Amino acid sequence: MKEPKTFEDALAELEKIVHDLEDGETGLEQSLLRYEEGVGLLRRCYEQLRKAEQRIVELTGKDDAGNPVLKPFEHSSSVKKE
Repeated sequence: MKEPKTFEDALAELEKIVHDLEDGETGLEQSLLRYEEGVGLLRRCYEQLRKAEQRIVELTGKDDAGNPVLKPFEHSSSVKKE
């Protein structure tokens, strides 16, 4: 499988893998290979989202001088690292 270039490409490929697995037309060995590809893509997507969350700051208001007051974005991701 060619490595997707963007998050959106990886997500589209993951959706295709899910569809392929759900249709029941794929043999056992091919299903296992597609499943493994899907797990890899899912991990990649979660890592990209985690990195994006680290770059996001939250605007909490302005200080007395009119400058924006920012704080790091706090996420409540339900994904556990292995």
